[in-house]
Amino acid sequence: MLHQQFTSFDCTPNKPIYELSLVLPNEQYLMQSLNNTQISFSSSPLTCIRHEFVYQVMKHPQKLAVELDEQSLTYAELLYYVQVLSLTLLNEYLVAPGEAVCQCVERSLSMVIGIMAIEMAGGVYCPLSPRDPQHRLHTLTQQTRSRLVLIHHLTKTKFDDYTVSLDMDSILIINKLNTNMDYNCLSSVIMKGEEIAYIIFTSGSTGTPKAVQLRQQNFINSIAGFVQIDALHEDDVTIQIASSTFDAHIQEIVGSLICGATIVMLHPQGNMDFQYINHILHDKQVTYLVAVPSYLNHLCDFLKQNRFPPWILMRNINCVGESVSSAFVEVLIQFVVESCRIWNLYGPAEVTLGTSCHLIDVTTHMRNLPIGKSLPHYICLLLNNFFQPVVIQEESELFIGGVGVFAGYLRRDDLTAKALVDIDGQLYYRTGDLVTMDNNGLLHYQGRKDHQIKLHGQRIELGEIERCLLNITSISACVVTKWKDDYLVAYVQSSDISEQELREHCQSHLPPHMIPSIFIILEKLPLNANGKIDRKQLPSPDFSLSTLLSSDKSDTLFNQFEERILTICVGGHSLLFIELYHHYQSVFNFDAHTLSIAPFLQQPTIFQHSQLLQTVIINDIKATQWYTLHINEGIASFAQERIFLDEQVRFSSDIAIYNEVSTLQVVQGSLSFNRLLQALRHVLNKHKILRTSLIFNNDD
Repeated sequence: MLHQQFTSFDCTPNKPIYELSLVLPNEQYLMQSLNNTQISFSSSPLTCIRHEFVYQVMKHPQKLAVELDEQSLTYAELLYYVQVLSLTLLNEYLVAPGEAVCQCVERSLSMVIGIMAIEMAGGVYCPLSPRDPQHRLHTLTQQTRSRLVLIHHLTKTKFDDYTVSLDMDSILIINKLNTNMDYNCLSSVIMKGEEIAYIIFTSGSTGTPKAVQLRQQNFINSIAGFVQIDALHEDDVTIQIASSTFDAHIQEIVGSLICGATIVMLHPQGNMDFQYINHILHDKQVTYLVAVPSYLNHLCDFLKQNRFPPWILMRNINCVGESVSSAFVEVLIQFVVESCRIWNLYGPAEVTLGTSCHLIDVTTHMRNLPIGKSLPHYICLLLNNFFQPVVIQEESELFIGGVGVFAGYLRRDDLTAKALVDIDGQLYYRTGDLVTMDNNGLLHYQGRKDHQIKLHGQRIELGEIERCLLNITSISACVVTKWKDDYLVAYVQSSDISEQELREHCQSHLPPHMIPSIFIILEKLPLNANGKIDRKQLPSPDFSLSTLLSSDKSDTLFNQFEERILTICVGGHSLLFIELYHHYQSVFNFDAHTLSIAPFLQQPTIFQHSQLLQTVIINDIKATQWYTLHINEGIASFAQERIFLDEQVRFSSDIAIYNEVSTLQVVQGSLSFNRLLQALRHVLNKHKILRTSLIFNNDD
């Protein structure tokens, strides 16, 4: 063994011994063979998103491309609206190839049209979240140097008059092309695949978000990998759950369209209404779902409590953003059929959607399941601090190469140089993630080298939150930590500030998922012997009832609403808010149409919740369940008035001589009265004409 080892050493006389790799040549060959993911993709001459999309339109123009409740667009219809908007971008706003175009919209058909129109025009799609405060939205638009922001009717007030914005509704509702437009400008936009397709923002330790740039070919090849392993198929129906701050939403929307699949959009805040989600999964026959395990866990709890049936048509579930445990899988498999495949998918935004995946064996009992093997045309290397390969089962940093490696951080060459490493003439992304490889070539996630964390799938640099707080002049020091996997806790050193002031400052500068759940104000933060903050000596957060009350606006319980609210567990993040909202619905007996979850998220304190609940008119909705009938109200025509008059003449007299009553007798067998009523209800629900109501106007 020593002979093999010494003959394999790099003969550099001045190289320290500790920098030499102890991996034997045969071991290194074995690890390289485990990384052999070079397979041939389908020979397609198409190189960019817009070409792939148009190809799918030509392939099946009448297939459903996108649905949202009662609305839908075929591939041909979607292409038409995309071309209308893209021609507007090129002719009226002179969007140049490679120019960043921001979009800030709620979930809607406009979201899909906007993304594809930006790609069609040769622009760079840059998503902005409507949940972010105005200060952050302004910062992100300045960072991208975007001249234009696409909005719609729900986000008009998000930007000031100094920001050039285009209301897509005004273009799409009219949906007519101006005769003065140059229709040939679309064909003049040349795409070769190396152009930037989109920008996604991730948290930055310096206090400024990092803009990750992904190329057209990065995305096309990444999606091709999903298709190759049959994780995504043209026959799939994809539900769009991810927020616009999460790169998974691009996979759900654009990835589905370039594969020929169908997208099912949710209405705004629909991803937080579990009853609505479950209805959509069944009604739209969804087959493909991408979600964070913690989200799915809460959804399954809700389904179990309400005894909802399983999703019998679900084909693939991709678990992303968090580690997956066997306990979670045991919960999830109760709501899917045996043929449904559950994937554990791993991949930072810098390597385009996904790097490795693992098809979960539901019989496996492990605390944390592996993140699997590399996707097609990706390479995963495990290297030590001196960029030397390590042996199997040794914990080391993960470096990722292959088709998905990003183009760099926008206008941050310093950060790009640290993140991208040249190894044997090929660029690799340095993840900062610590992993191990087992004897089967499966990767196992172990943790981070730094203080970066994941919270419900969102990557967070704690330093960004700390720098935001340090911008307050009265704060001399602070540290932010993750507590119990669900909460952010901010420890602040100050003698002249309140928790309410800290929360309001964060709400005006940070996105909702980065706002600490708990603020602990100390006169002095504990230090270790080296004079650095000792995180181990920080006091544990207290979630007692007295703390909740003292931090609220009210010192005493004002009414019965607050008394009842305090009997419900109050959470500190959006997933627990969903659970809390469903508790409210159960206790106070109202539905989502009466009071949606949105105001509860915007007004998070107990006092504010009690005020919201007092506005609810409490009815027994279980006794009288109302359904949306989609009625189109209009003035009756002359023919309808004649029919109504005829009915009045025939049936309004004391003796209804024209009223014929028929009696049907059951001669053989038996008839269930309950089933008969159920059949009548089904007929009434199916045919709108049987539910028609007449409204009389005395003026007519």
